[in-house]
Amino acid sequence: MVIQQVSHHDYVIVGGGTAGCVLAARLSERDGARVLLLEAGGPPTLDLLTVPQAWPALMRTEVDWCYATVPQAGTAQREHVMPLGKVLGGSSAINAMAHIRGHRANFDRWAREGATGWDYDSVLPYFKRSEHTEGRDPAYRGLGGPLRLAPAHNPHPLSQALFDAALEVGIPATEDSNGKQPEGVCWHELNIVDGARQSAATAYLEPISRRPGLTVETTALALRLLLDGDRCVGVEYAVDGRAHRARAMEEVVLCAGAVGSPKLLMLSGLGPERHLRELGIDVVEDLPDVGANLHDHPLAGITYEARRPVEPGANQHGEVTALQRTRPDVDEPDLQFVFIDVPFHPPDLQGPPNGYTIGFAVMTPLSRGTLRLADPDPTQAPLIDPDYLGEQEDVRRLLIGFQRAREIGAASALAEWRGRQVLPGPDVVRGAAMRDYVARCTGTYFHLVGTCAIGKVVDPQLRVRGIDGLRVADASVMPSIVSANTNATTVMIGERAAALIADGGW
Repeated sequence: MVIQQVSHHDYVIVGGGTAGCVLAARLSERDGARVLLLEAGGPPTLDLLTVPQAWPALMRTEVDWCYATVPQAGTAQREHVMPLGKVLGGSSAINAMAHIRGHRANFDRWAREGATGWDYDSVLPYFKRSEHTEGRDPAYRGLGGPLRLAPAHNPHPLSQALFDAALEVGIPATEDSNGKQPEGVCWHELNIVDGARQSAATAYLEPISRRPGLTVETTALALRLLLDGDRCVGVEYAVDGRAHRARAMEEVVLCAGAVGSPKLLMLSGLGPERHLRELGIDVVEDLPDVGANLHDHPLAGITYEARRPVEPGANQHGEVTALQRTRPDVDEPDLQFVFIDVPFHPPDLQGPPNGYTIGFAVMTPLSRGTLRLADPDPTQAPLIDPDYLGEQEDVRRLLIGFQRAREIGAASALAEWRGRQVLPGPDVVRGAAMRDYVARCTGTYFHLVGTCAIGKVVDPQLRVRGIDGLRVADASVMPSIVSANTNATTVMIGERAAALIADGGW
């Protein structure tokens, strides 16, 4: 393609998702800074984007990349739909709006895995900087940040019954899953403000849309990084089929997520040498860990038909979660229950029209997969292989979740709601039948991470190894996944990246 335009900026950010919105807002605070934010999707104009209850209807629409995994051996050779936001705000614009940080032990583990300076005490100020919470412990929670967070307003009565059922089976209550004690059952915080979704774009970009020096370009697909020797000097991207170049005088920062960031690195010759040569891509830097370490929380569930009509709720179908350990001697909580006021299951399973689901997910999975290019064409989807249930330990822990979810589902607190158990059905109680159901029911929790891990692909300052002027700041840098929905941690990564860049760090 003929280059139509060349622009010059101090910082070029690739990806207007969660971390990209945070970083664009923070870097453009600096006097005189020229910041370009490139987003492959469009502006958030679709009406359903603001409606909390409508998030399932956003899948496979124009605001979704519409990716799918390769067939997964651990889940009965199924391909899994993989929703990722293709719109300003990224996946924060299409997700289920749960704002949960994770456990202290998650971040202390990062530090042990090579992410020096990313232990809990070091990252806590950046979590606090991002948020505004009221009536919370100021030792752990922030005031005055862009994200206005609170538990569900007008909670669903079914959510209350599910909360009570968790208490009944012995799960203790915790008031604040983002505070001192994250374990237990909790009315977790939501990214919902005045009845509408609060995405990263809503919180961070909308208030500064007229800020001098900040340019936001949508429908801009990044094609490759511009490299001058061992330095990244910009990005080539396409808008309406026409190529443009954006030069970065200071840095380029990839915020395209666990799929987009490694994809762009590899398209630019930065990745596993053998894989790139097989595709005919010139190798600039052999980085074997680019695209490795891909993982997600494997999520399964038990679905019940309801005895009474489950009326539409005011929020986003999942107002309560519980975090537990499968054994008392594990170092960190490794099992989450999510209580969903609609039937939620893979599309190839038949659920009831009126019902609810008790979901359960392994929070510290051992299975690791890869992200690889299918083709050197930037417009083609990559090969996404999370290797769901590739490790038998993940299967074992899901089976524990299965049994505990059944105990919750059978609690007397749910008596007025509980009809028949439709998925998997009362006859599936042990052994091979349980394992078969878990394989057929398990799928994505939409929490892909790890493909540009700190300590492997980037250093603790998020700089890409061997290349000057280039960082990655998004969910891909997590060395291991947190024991929570990942969006809150991705916000923190954006905040921390902005501080690292402001402090220099080269």
